[in-house]
Amino acid sequence: MAAVGANSQLNPLENAERQFEEAAARLKLEGGVKEMLKRPRRATIQSLPVMMDDGTIKVFTGYRVQHSIARGPAKGGIRFHQDVTLEEVEALASWMTWKCAVADIPFGGGKGGIKVDPRGLSMSELERLTRRYAADLSDLFGPERDVPAPDVNTGEREMAWFVDTYSMHERRTELAVVTGKPIEIGGSQGRREATGRGVMICVEQMCKHLNVPLKGAKVVVQGFGNVGGVAADLLAECGAKIVAASDVSGAIHNPDGLDVKALLEFVKDHKGVLGFPGGKALTTSIIEYDCDILVPAALENQITSENAPNVKAKIVAEGANGPTTPDADKILEAKGIWVIPDILCNSGGVTVSYFEWVQNRMGFYWPETEVNSRLRQYMEKAFLDVLQTGVKEKASLRMAAYMVAIKRVLKVHQLRGMYA
Repeated sequence: MAAVGANSQLNPLENAERQFEEAAARLKLEGGVKEMLKRPRRATIQSLPVMMDDGTIKVFTGYRVQHSIARGPAKGGIRFHQDVTLEEVEALASWMTWKCAVADIPFGGGKGGIKVDPRGLSMSELERLTRRYAADLSDLFGPERDVPAPDVNTGEREMAWFVDTYSMHERRTELAVVTGKPIEIGGSQGRREATGRGVMICVEQMCKHLNVPLKGAKVVVQGFGNVGGVAADLLAECGAKIVAASDVSGAIHNPDGLDVKALLEFVKDHKGVLGFPGGKALTTSIIEYDCDILVPAALENQITSENAPNVKAKIVAEGANGPTTPDADKILEAKGIWVIPDILCNSGGVTVSYFEWVQNRMGFYWPETEVNSRLRQYMEKAFLDVLQTGVKEKASLRMAAYMVAIKRVLKVHQLRGMYA
C-alpha cells in the first residue's frame, strides 16, 4: 500500500469519508447527524513491548478503532502488517459499520492492527505479540463490546491465542470474544470459505441481473489468498474460466483457463502462484487483463484513476476492502462497468462470523450445509436490497449500498434517542 500522503487518492480514510459524504448528500443528512455517523466512537493507540527471542525488548504499535456500536458490538478484524496506520484502521472500521448494516446483522464496526512485518518474527515472538495486544486491550474486548476476527496476516492460530489470553484474564473460558477460531474451540463450519463464497454469490446474482452467463465467463483474481482462492474455486465450479491470478509472489495467466484445484495445491506447497506449471508469468498489470469479471481480493487502492481507464472487465467484484478509489469509481461507472462494492461483496465473512458468535453464545453448532444455506439467504437479500435501492435512486451499487447502510444505522440512533 502506498504511504499515506504520497497521493491523496491512496489515503483509505479520505476515500472512506468521500464515499460516505456522497451518500450522505444523497440522503440529505443534517450536518450534526452526518458528523455523528461519520466519526469513530473510539480510537486507541497502544505501545506493545515484547521480549524477543534474543532477550532484547522491542516495542510495537497497536491500534483498535471502534467506529460504531449503535447496532451491536463493534466487529472487525486485526491485521498484522508493516504499513498499518491509524488512518487505515479508522477507514476499515467505518467500512465494517456499513458492511454489517448492509448485511443486516446486529454488529457495529471496528478494526484493529499492529504495525509489524510478521515474516520477521519467530513463532514464539508472534505469539507473545498477539497475547500482549489481547491483554493490553482486554478492557475494550468482549462478546457484548467488541469482537475481533482474523484479517491480513492473521488467522485461526492468532484467534486461538486471543481466546486463551482473554479467558485467562476473565478467569473463565469465553469463546465468543473473537470469531474465525479453529473448529475445535468454537469456530464455525464454513467460516474460512465464507468471504469467498459471498463473492461468488454476488457475482452469480450480478450475472443474473444483467442476464449474462457465468458459465464460460473469463475471471481474473488479484490476491489468490483465502478470499480470492476460495472465490476462484467456487466460480470455477460454476463454470467460469479463471484466466489469471496473482499474489505476493507475482502473477500468472492462461487464456485457456487455469486449473484452480491444482493451483490451490501448488500454492499450499510453494507459498505463491508464481512458477505454477499450468500458467505463464504475467508481466503486465493483472488489473488490466482482458476478462469479463475482475475480482480484486488483495489490499486497498488497487484500482486507481491511473489504471481504471484500462480495466476491461464488465463486472468488478470487490473481494478486498477499499480496492477501488473514488476517482477510479467514477471512471468505471462512466465506462459502464458494474462494481459490486466491498461492503456488500465481501460481507460473507462477517455474516458467518455473526453465525459463529451466535453458535458460541447458545452452545449449539450448525453443520456446514446449514451455515452455507443461511449465508446464501443473507447475501441474496443484501444484494437485492442494494440493487433495488440503486434502481430506485438511479445510483451506482456502491452509493446504493452506502444509502442502505446509513439509513439502517441512522434509524437505530433515532429509535434510541440522544443521551444527554
